[in-house]
Amino acid sequence: MSSKFEKAIDKARLFLHNHTSLLRVCCRPRQLHMAKKTAPSKVQALYELCKKTFTPSATPHLSSQAVHNICSLLDTVSPSDVGLKEESPDDDRGLGIFGLNGLNRVARWAQPITYLDIYECDGFTMCILCFPTSSVIPLHDHPGMTVFSRVLYGSLHVKAYDWIEPACFQEAKGPVRLAKLAVDEVLTPASGTSVLYPKSGGNLHSFTAVTPCAVLDILSPSYREDAGRKCTYYIDYPYSTSGNKAEIMDEKEEHAWLAEVDTPDDLYMRSGIYAGPAVQP
Repeated sequence: MSSKFEKAIDKARLFLHNHTSLLRVCCRPRQLHMAKKTAPSKVQALYELCKKTFTPSATPHLSSQAVHNICSLLDTVSPSDVGLKEESPDDDRGLGIFGLNGLNRVARWAQPITYLDIYECDGFTMCILCFPTSSVIPLHDHPGMTVFSRVLYGSLHVKAYDWIEPACFQEAKGPVRLAKLAVDEVLTPASGTSVLYPKSGGNLHSFTAVTPCAVLDILSPSYREDAGRKCTYYIDYPYSTSGNKAEIMDEKEEHAWLAEVDTPDDLYMRSGIYAGPAVQP
């Protein structure tokens, strides 16, 4: 009896051993397969959405749902998602001119705006602009383009205009063209994603960094001079400076005359190295 019992125990042990080994072998490929199914980076997800939305590149009009989808995803992007820290050793920590000695002050004013290229094709551009305090991108346009902008950290003052239609010109400082103020406010990460369109939302805008800040931009289609999408710079004059005033139906709106100028000599920008997750086309 004892011998039969021992043989039964041995068979049970052998069965359990073989069954456990089989489970390990069967589960291993599944575990490896599951490990590969990691969630894509925010940058990759943004690329995929832009590729779907802006292909073909000649998409004439974005639906409100498409705009909502891009804004919703952009609103979730944090500095760490794109390889940035909220403070960089290259900025002034927002101290301004009163928190620095003379030599450091000169160095701060000489700091450039850094351009980080994430991805670019004819259909769209994904990029980041990093601003030291008080740096400025002067008034410029985005002809025929839609632009999504998301402040990742810091504070950025935006002043933006849209052209008055039909076009109104005068030669006093000329020629200059009449525009109406669309945006004049300070944006922070809490502001969410802002959108400008070819003819509304502030297609002509300027940036001034209130503190060190970074902005994630999506432009569609991309700048392309041979397709008529060349960046042009402007200077604005108060509406009241014109002796030959245009008739404006709504006097409550703020207006200005915009004159085209050459690319400003003091626009100090440099290319930086994007350190976030790479896009996989």
